[in-house]
Amino acid sequence: MDHGVRTFEALESEVRSYSRAWPVVFDRAVGSRLYSEDGKPYLDFFSGAGALNYGHANPVLKAALLDYIARDGVSHALDMFTVAKRDFLETLDEVILKPRRLDYKVVFPGPGGANAVEAALKLARKVTGRQGIVSFTNSFHGMTLGALAVSGNAKKRAAAGIPLVHVSPMPYDGYLADGYPPFLHFEQLLSHPGSGLDKPAAVIVETVQGEGGLNAAGDEWLRGLADLCARHGILLILDDIQMGCGRTGPFFSFEDAGTVPDMVCLSKSIGGYGLPLALTLIKPELDVWAPGEHNGTFRGVSPSFVTGAQALRSYWLDEALEKSTRAKGERISSALEDITRTYPEAGLTVKGRGLALGLDFSATGENAGDTAAGVCEAAFRHGLLMETSGARGDVVKMLPPLTISDGEIDEFLEIFEKSLRAVLAP
Repeated sequence: MDHGVRTFEALESEVRSYSRAWPVVFDRAVGSRLYSEDGKPYLDFFSGAGALNYGHANPVLKAALLDYIARDGVSHALDMFTVAKRDFLETLDEVILKPRRLDYKVVFPGPGGANAVEAALKLARKVTGRQGIVSFTNSFHGMTLGALAVSGNAKKRAAAGIPLVHVSPMPYDGYLADGYPPFLHFEQLLSHPGSGLDKPAAVIVETVQGEGGLNAAGDEWLRGLADLCARHGILLILDDIQMGCGRTGPFFSFEDAGTVPDMVCLSKSIGGYGLPLALTLIKPELDVWAPGEHNGTFRGVSPSFVTGAQALRSYWLDEALEKSTRAKGERISSALEDITRTYPEAGLTVKGRGLALGLDFSATGENAGDTAAGVCEAAFRHGLLMETSGARGDVVKMLPPLTISDGEIDEFLEIFEKSLRAVLAP
């Protein structure tokens, strides 16, 4: 093991995770590639867990950032008014919200996705006066206590060290056997006086469960959930932290379903360049905060406003990126389907939507998680970065930059097929 890695082994906490799967020291990153300090390139199908939709060191965003820093633009301002924040808010409104006829106010809750979720949960309870939240099986919303409470992963929940309360899990789309009516269980619990379920303040949901195994909810299911919430006076929170900013095609992942959530959580690629930024979008009538009631030192990192606004202007004034993402997603998905037919005995299935895709190994047996991890390990040796997903780690997850080229997709498919063959047909 080289000196650089030994430094991390000696000095960094054991809690580190991604570096265990990819035990090299990275030095540079451009476009769809990271480079280790010895110069080896790695094709990135991880994209900072969705924080780099526009690729590494995107030149247009970098130019805006460098100009802002060079002119001594404000870097830290808590929630004070700045030129950078005004530009971001106006650009978000004019480029994203108004064209979609969405009327949201913006809460700046803190630098990360869990902050956006915590703000939404806190506000839902304040607005309704109710405590309970409904989440879904295989969900993931963050590592802070409130966000963990609405997450389904048992291992991550156990790390909380205290009971995670005031949350009721319901089955996500496809979780129960085929033919079971969606929301039957939920509706009965809400309607029957003997169910023991108090009316919740809110429901929180992902349209595609990125950490939960690339489970994608159908548009009809999402519309049904929105209708259920409206009929029962329950707020609907849409966690678009990983699947927003174009990951599934449209800017918001719920657009195809035609739903309008009461609150939307955004983070990761909303900062454009991989810089920290999180938003909780709320309908105006829900803005009942008292001044300073939800506060924090890093409620908006100014350089993130600059690159975030530039990303919106550069990629969302037309439908080019949306169409490209859908087309590239269909191409990769179709190629993966072809690859699965090479191994019919393995029962592999393709999951996800847009450029959030996964290959499910659960049918390969009790060691499916090891098999999926083995494919990722083989891919790493060939210069491709991917991670596993799902409660049992049995789904290989693919999140390339939305700006990935056709040639890089060819390269990915070649490496992936080679890696799969090394594990399933050595």
